Amino acid sequence: MASSVEDPHLGSAPEEEESVSGSSDSDSVLSDDSVLPERPLSDRNGAPASRLYQACARNEPLSLLRLLQRGVTAEEVMEVDNNGWSGLMVACCKGFINIVHGLHGCPFLNVNLQDKDGNTALMIASQAGHTNTVMYLLNYYPGLNTEIKDVRGFTALIKATISGRDDIVAALLMAGADLHATDTARGKCAQEWALKTARYETLHRFRRLALRPKAEQLCESFVPEWPDLKERVAKAMCEKSRTQKLTQSFKNTFGFRIPRDPQDNGVMDHMVRITTSVHSPLITTGCRPLCPSSPPQVGIKRYTVPDLLQKHPEKDLGAVTVCHTDSSTAHMTSSLPSAESISPQCCVSEERRGSMLSIAGDKVASAFIPRSMARRNSIFPSGCIPNISVSRPPENTPKKKKKKKKDKSFLQPPDWKYKEERQEKKREEKRKKEAEEKVKQEQSKKRESKKSKK
Repeated sequence: MASSVEDPHLGSAPEEEESVSGSSDSDSVLSDDSVLPERPLSDRNGAPASRLYQACARNEPLSLLRLLQRGVTAEEVMEVDNNGWSGLMVACCKGFINIVHGLHGCPFLNVNLQDKDGNTALMIASQAGHTNTVMYLLNYYPGLNTEIKDVRGFTALIKATISGRDDIVAALLMAGADLHATDTARGKCAQEWALKTARYETLHRFRRLALRPKAEQLCESFVPEWPDLKERVAKAMCEKSRTQKLTQSFKNTFGFRIPRDPQDNGVMDHMVRITTSVHSPLITTGCRPLCPSSPPQVGIKRYTVPDLLQKHPEKDLGAVTVCHTDSSTAHMTSSLPSAESISPQCCVSEERRGSMLSIAGDKVASAFIPRSMARRNSIFPSGCIPNISVSRPPENTPKKKKKKKKDKSFLQPPDWKYKEERQEKKREEKRKKEAEEKVKQEQSKKRESKKSKK
């Protein structure tokens, strides 16, 4: 059996857990308590939170909204506990995504604030494994620094690697995190820490990202066609010899189907690409691609949505594409019809064309889909809702066919003990109900007989 020593990519096996700055268990690198201690929440007395930190710790988004609408001071926003944790840090640790969303745009908020151990909100969310929180911080919090180090020299990427958070590692790398950043104590980068802590799945994710550092499906020039389709179809349609047919039948009969990972450039890989691409209907209708010519890439710093909206007017973002490398804009020329150039033809009635649903559909088409990505809707070409009439079918709906009885000549699945007990309980309940009904009927008969005698 091959060991990890024989693999040149994996290197040596993980060593025993060592401490960086001391011999106690609390100083261990692999100890979650040293970085993410259990913070007791504030006691709830039934009344809504009156302070911003209290609203964040209690996970009360309505109280937070009320406080922000009333107005907050810098002291209230920067309030921390004994360990130096702010309200945003507590929300990132517990995964309170509504609180993180509510704090977006809060005045006097320092997203890069460090606690006594040097941890930031991004570090805490990365090590805790809250992927949605990390993605929201990377995309909507301007000025977020991914290269801040704690007292040991760990960055958010190294912390996510040690904890084995593969998705967060990929998100940080695609946001421009430095892959070669090392800690101050041992001088190891994220890949070396993945090898030391036996996070082989995370190490495999590093290699996959190195092979494909650019998300090509998020680029406008991506062609949603499978290049190997013609070759696979021709190979499947060609005539096979007798020996090939015989071997195939033997493999299908006596072979074992072992689950494997999807092949590179295979059918599953292609399905994931086209469903997550810019040309996918779900993406074009559910979100707005601001930079289709500059897809995410490993090692390139990404601008947040507030930064893009601040640098470029909102009206121009639908007609231009933004490059993340130098924040330059370029006008997109496309022969596709725009969302505004589509003329209404299917609906003549002005009332239906001016309905709330049609207006909402026009707003979504013009605001969230760029002009270059607009497609003509084959179902509702004009954006209006057609008048649909529902009629009853002339024939009745056919009844479901009864299930055939099991053939006892074949091997039947076993009757599990818990199923037999459940069926026996149902039978007992049914018997009790029948007995109670019989008693009630007898009592009613006796009462009627007494009344008739009187």
